Amino acid sequence: MTFNKMSGRLPATITSVMSMLFISSAQADYALNMTQGVTPISREIFSLHMIVFWICVAIGVVVFLTMAWSILHHRKSKGAVAANFHESTTVEIVWTVVPLLILIAIAIPATGTLLDLEDAETDAEVTVQVTGIQWKWKYNYVDEGVEFISSLAQSSRDVIKDPTGNENYLLEVDEPIVLPINKKIRFLFTSDDVIHAWWVPALAVKQDANPGFINDSWAIIEEPGTYRGQCAELCGKDHGFMPIVVEAVTETEYKQWIAAKKSEAAAIAASADKEWAMQDLLAKGEAVYQANCAACHGPTGAGIPGVFPAMTSSPVVTGDVAGHVDIVMNGRSGTAMAAYKGQLSDVDLAAVITFERNSLGNSMGDTVQPSAIKNAR
Repeated sequence: MTFNKMSGRLPATITSVMSMLFISSAQADYALNMTQGVTPISREIFSLHMIVFWICVAIGVVVFLTMAWSILHHRKSKGAVAANFHESTTVEIVWTVVPLLILIAIAIPATGTLLDLEDAETDAEVTVQVTGIQWKWKYNYVDEGVEFISSLAQSSRDVIKDPTGNENYLLEVDEPIVLPINKKIRFLFTSDDVIHAWWVPALAVKQDANPGFINDSWAIIEEPGTYRGQCAELCGKDHGFMPIVVEAVTETEYKQWIAAKKSEAAAIAASADKEWAMQDLLAKGEAVYQANCAACHGPTGAGIPGVFPAMTSSPVVTGDVAGHVDIVMNGRSGTAMAAYKGQLSDVDLAAVITFERNSLGNSMGDTVQPSAIKNAR
């Protein structure tokens, strides 16, 4: 069915009527067809797709039946003689007017759908900024002050060499984006580095995240559940390791999750002022390293010769602590080394730097405390 609540336009009504004429609910189950999704706009797109599909089927039937009839009844064995003429005003009019009418019939509902797709600002109840980062997603709930980064889950990293039996291989994250059902959600897309594309088929959202620009889209999720997607733009060596997981929950569950995230952020901020033991920093630092650094420098710190430097015996890692802190926080211009100051918390930065200096074949024996990172900011 077409979504009429947002637009109330005649084209949307036409789409709805034509959908009832041309498609049945069973067609959504065809394995080779599009899926209807769980948002009003996704069903509107599906309806438009089916309208155009059946128009194409009708055109194909007419064309091929005409060809078959002509071949059968105008063959040489029946004594048919080819006509000898150069133009026909009637034919010229017919093959100009008929395609024009077909295009108009398609353009009317298509225009309504395109206008609905662009209606992201009207009555938005939740606004989420989505930032693409090589190779993870950063989510900022604009009205709630909640922000976090979502990366490929360790369960997928652990079975990269043999993913057999892993049902959601490369489609699991360490922290999914949680959204309420039956609320209009506006997405704002941008990027910190290269062009990415946030694509979740079930929500009918596929939008480029361009550095220096803001694109937007929207969705109203009508059914609770887990919906998966991926980056749909070639964004570098780990493009295929940049999944999206959306958890759609009730409004009550969403409010509870927001409250929990705010409490978690407050606890993290408070923990930056305490003294951490090396053992605790190493444990946390390993998780941070695997999620953020292993893609380039390797899980064991061996790097990729000629491409990404090794962490083992690195002059940066085994050198002055201040220099190590600076390059992790601010990156290195002209290289693939990103600045993590805006991506990781004080605790995460301190932990990963401590881990790099005392693991991966290194043994410096020193620690970096979160308070030092806090001061360095």
